[in-house]
Amino acid sequence: MRYGHSTVLIDDTVFLWGGRNDTEGACNVLYAFDVNTHKWSTPRVLGTIPGARDGHSACVLGKTMYIFGGYEQLADCFSNDIHKLDTSTMTWTLICTKGNPARWRDFHSATMLGSHMYVFGGRADRFGPFHSNNEIYCNRIRVFDTRTEAWLDCPATPVLPEGRRSHSAFGYNGELYIFGGYNARLNRHFHDLWKFNPVSFTWKKIEPKGKGPCPRRRQCCCIVGDKIVLFGGTSPSPEEGLGDEFDLIDHSDLHILDFSPSLKTLCKLAVIQYNLDQSCLPHDIRWELNAMTTNSNISRPIVSSHG
Repeated sequence: MRYGHSTVLIDDTVFLWGGRNDTEGACNVLYAFDVNTHKWSTPRVLGTIPGARDGHSACVLGKTMYIFGGYEQLADCFSNDIHKLDTSTMTWTLICTKGNPARWRDFHSATMLGSHMYVFGGRADRFGPFHSNNEIYCNRIRVFDTRTEAWLDCPATPVLPEGRRSHSAFGYNGELYIFGGYNARLNRHFHDLWKFNPVSFTWKKIEPKGKGPCPRRRQCCCIVGDKIVLFGGTSPSPEEGLGDEFDLIDHSDLHILDFSPSLKTLCKLAVIQYNLDQSCLPHDIRWELNAMTTNSNISRPIVSSHG
């Protein structure tokens, strides 16, 4: 059992790295899961292995996994290092980056668009890499060019999402999207959806049709064709309001954001939105409408200050 880890898919292998649990602490062992045989292994790795940490990010370019940031257990501080793992040789490399590096942070997101890694959000400390309980939440995009191994100078953007941690981020059609997250300084969970265009370097808030997820953090998102599948996450207990960090409940609900909805999907949304009579509809359609409007069960309350 662990949290604050990362997973990426390269060919038919899921690579899991880092994370921690409250018994054994943080981990820096690489695990590989073969999606064909459904077997786990611990590949032998070479090179400069990153220190054990949690709250880092991982993204992929070709057969290479890039790890950025996180909270290092041995150094007891936030990191802004970038390591890469070449999975064709199973060799780790610590990248000596050029340019003005991104701030030390954890529980941010990093998304690969082309050969550029886009870093957003996360939790940092006002006074540097060591945690002094004076948290800041950056809302500037930072861009790392994997070809030149340099952090790029980025123009200012007029409209920005609030800084946050433990949000979701994904790339679709060459643009970056973020959803949800938490900001401790604002004492607020989010359920907003934003789109970032890397060409114009502008943000736009998106208002999807249909009923979206409640404010939350720690959810997972993955892309399946033209759909974004979102599962789980944690939110404050309804009795405590939307801001409390410690009295949290975890979700087991599933949401789908469809970028190219069919006519059938649009019609179902209209039936729900306008509360139309369903008695004349086929049984399978009524079942789908019920599934779209019935809340999933929420599991036990959890208490955690991580992530």
